[in-house]
Amino acid sequence: MTVRASGKNRSVATAEPSAGAGGLPGWAVPAAGGLAVALGAGAFAAGAAPLALAVGLGGALAGVSALALLGARRAAGGTAATATATLIAEAWDGSHAAHLVSDADGRVLHANRQAERLFGGRPESTADLEAAFGDDADARAKLRRLADGAATGAPFSIELGRRRADGGHDWWLVGAKPLTGRAGAVHWRVEDVTSRHEMEAVLRDEQVKLVDFMDHAPVGFYSVDGNGLFQFVNATLADWLGCEPTELVRGDRVLHDFLESPPAGAQPYALLADDEDLPSVEVAMRSLDGRVFQAQIAQTVVEDADGRIWTRSVVRDLTPERRMRDALRASEARVQRFFDDAPIGIALLDAEGRLTEWNQAFRRLVDRPAGDLQGAPIASLLEARDRAALGDRLSRVLEGQRIDPPLEVHLSSAADRVVALFAKRFEGAGDAAPGLILQFIDQTERRNLELQFAQSQKMQAVGQLAGGIAHDFNNLLTAMIGFCDLLLLRHKPGDASFGDIMQIKQNANRAANLVRQLLAFSRQQTLQPRVLNITDVLAELSNLLRRLIGENIELKMVHGRELGLVRVDQGQLEQVIINLAVNARDAMAGGGRLTISTSDVKVDQPRRAAGDEMPPGAYVAIEVQDTGHGIPPDILDRIFDPFFSTKEIGSGTGLGLSTVYGIVRQTGGFVDVDSRPGRGARFTIYLPRHQADGETPAELGESVDSSTRDLTGAGCILLVEDEDPVRVFSARALRNKGYEVLEAKSGDEALSLMAEAGPRIDLLVTDVVMPNMDGPTLIRKVREDWPEMKVICISGYAEDKFRQRLDDSRDVHFLPKPFSLKQLAAKVKDIVRT
Repeated sequence: MTVRASGKNRSVATAEPSAGAGGLPGWAVPAAGGLAVALGAGAFAAGAAPLALAVGLGGALAGVSALALLGARRAAGGTAATATATLIAEAWDGSHAAHLVSDADGRVLHANRQAERLFGGRPESTADLEAAFGDDADARAKLRRLADGAATGAPFSIELGRRRADGGHDWWLVGAKPLTGRAGAVHWRVEDVTSRHEMEAVLRDEQVKLVDFMDHAPVGFYSVDGNGLFQFVNATLADWLGCEPTELVRGDRVLHDFLESPPAGAQPYALLADDEDLPSVEVAMRSLDGRVFQAQIAQTVVEDADGRIWTRSVVRDLTPERRMRDALRASEARVQRFFDDAPIGIALLDAEGRLTEWNQAFRRLVDRPAGDLQGAPIASLLEARDRAALGDRLSRVLEGQRIDPPLEVHLSSAADRVVALFAKRFEGAGDAAPGLILQFIDQTERRNLELQFAQSQKMQAVGQLAGGIAHDFNNLLTAMIGFCDLLLLRHKPGDASFGDIMQIKQNANRAANLVRQLLAFSRQQTLQPRVLNITDVLAELSNLLRRLIGENIELKMVHGRELGLVRVDQGQLEQVIINLAVNARDAMAGGGRLTISTSDVKVDQPRRAAGDEMPPGAYVAIEVQDTGHGIPPDILDRIFDPFFSTKEIGSGTGLGLSTVYGIVRQTGGFVDVDSRPGRGARFTIYLPRHQADGETPAELGESVDSSTRDLTGAGCILLVEDEDPVRVFSARALRNKGYEVLEAKSGDEALSLMAEAGPRIDLLVTDVVMPNMDGPTLIRKVREDWPEMKVICISGYAEDKFRQRLDDSRDVHFLPKPFSLKQLAAKVKDIVRT
């Protein structure tokens, strides 16, 4: 008889017919013809055979019924029989299970010591057995059925759970078997199997966990037989293959169906060809949905004594690992690319301050071959004056101090290259010593820009000063030149005073030219741009240049073919060429050659010219090159500064080149210079090429000489000027030409005169800069009542300066100071008669 446990029910029982002495369970009673029959018939007279049987049965002695024991005691007639009975009783009491014998009425006839311990005393009837299960009706009913079955002669056993007083559970194995030869007598066997039951529960739980682990492990498991058919597949591998485990185990698919490239000639269970034997291989596997993935399979082939073959195989999907490896490789490539292509220099140092790694920007900064950098001390790349400060900074950063402001150092590769150095400590991997990350930002261009900005501020300040001086000086010169013209009306050539007056006027004109240079330097001069052909301008200027440079200097003109047109002020352009020619003459005191050449230039990329950035575009270039002593490199960057001169004191004003620079930049062009001591100097002027279609260059000398014109006229003119000498001269000059002149010292006085004589005033001539009310304000107020009033503005400032302050510049004309009597009269006549 065997007992099997089920996990579904709390109690499971199975019964089988007794198998005789050799097959009795621990609680069974021997059948007829066995030990019980021998005891009932008094067959223990000899004594030896029953003892041997009892000893051979071992645990079966615990199942001998109490009635058989009593019969044996009565039938035994001697000492041997008594000893046997005693031995059987001791075996009965020493059993680990509780044994009871009940009669047909359920009274307990005999109980061993274990029963007394289990029930807390000797049970009186089978009702005590039921009472041990409390109010568990199901257990009590099963006990009654067990008793009924025993009464009918069927041995039976059942496993029942019992709730303890402390809330826990005990499990008892209860068996009942009728006693042969005694009607209604039952042998009860009760065994506490709680520990076994708990152990079985633990084993079942562990088994469930093991199955779940095997099924859902992060790796796949499978086993195939010698034909490649699957004997086992866990859920993980089945999911990778796109099916359920049962489809593989119960189906007809074989291992090679899932290999992308099955090995030719290999066994159905093999992963490689027959002659290959590796503990682990990488293969490409294909799922049922067509997904191909790389897998690593560790496989062991097992063969039993009967020649049957199966495998124990573990599969690892390499896709996540490959994806992670590719992502890591891509990340490393990105970081390396960011490192290499960073616009700033980056270098890694060890704890000793030696280079271990660097990017391309750093190598370009230091201008050293890569072979010279590995292991080189960072201090060796700097100028000696910065090494002490660098060592102190790196030591403090290496100690863990945080220092935010960068350190400015000079690289030894170029004396003028300045970099801002940032340092940060980084921890080494594992036990490696910490190191330093250095970042280098090139500050050279910023420094240059700062210097240029400072220079530009200085130039702006000087320009404002020059403009202010020029304005006041122009008023003085206007009066001086004007009164000279009035005197010349009375003192004709041949008069004793004529020569003195002309000397005064010529010196005033020289002063006016100096003022124009100041305005050109400050870019505040009035320009009258026209479309010109540079070749014609230089051809007309060549005779004057030859007289200026002298006979010991050769003048060579090289005209480019099909030059483009430019839009510039001819007089200012001529002044630029003359200034450069005079400077070249002074640099060739012993004679030489001055070459002026022209050409078309197309600039594709931005380039530097005298500190300015020249944008791409089409230009007309004028080169002025001499064979003089050249310009020293240490002053080359200062030659365009105002009042800076390399000539002896008293030989120049220091405004020649600064005037050239101011005129060219105001025109929209650029100046570049190239010079070496002893090899002369070359100045190149780049003027933007004029792109207007259909516009022809102006004819040179097209202006009409005012000396041949009739400058008399008629009309009423309102003259507004706060400078008395200028106003007096201008009024007298216009009255001499036949005009009626109303004079006003300020804008307010002019408005009063306009209110009285407005309808008969033909022209308003006003200064631009006046106290209280300036010229543009006066013009706006006048045109509120007389919108068609013609206006001439006179000023020592540039024309565009005052036009920017006008809301409406219609019929507003400009006459720059200083002007002569003829220039004033000609301008007034041109405006009045229109």
